[in-house]
Amino acid sequence: MRTLKDAKIGERVTVKRLNGEGPIRRRIMDMGITKGVEIYVRKVAPLGDPLELTLRGYELTLRRADAELIELADRDGKEER
Repeated sequence: MRTLKDAKIGERVTVKRLNGEGPIRRRIMDMGITKGVEIYVRKVAPLGDPLELTLRGYELTLRRADAELIELADRDGKEER
């Protein structure tokens, strides 16, 4: 399972699924990260946390712990097995 935490700088990825429960999942969804959304990884801080992303026409900074809850589709856009 590949997560947003594993994405490299300059990569465009698509959200497959959100893991996590309750308020954490709701907060991620409120930021605009939902199934099928394309995310561009702009930067990663020198120590690896946080990540700077572009999605839905705006920029977002996300903690690595939250990025680990966002599962990605494989590079072909198909679901991984």
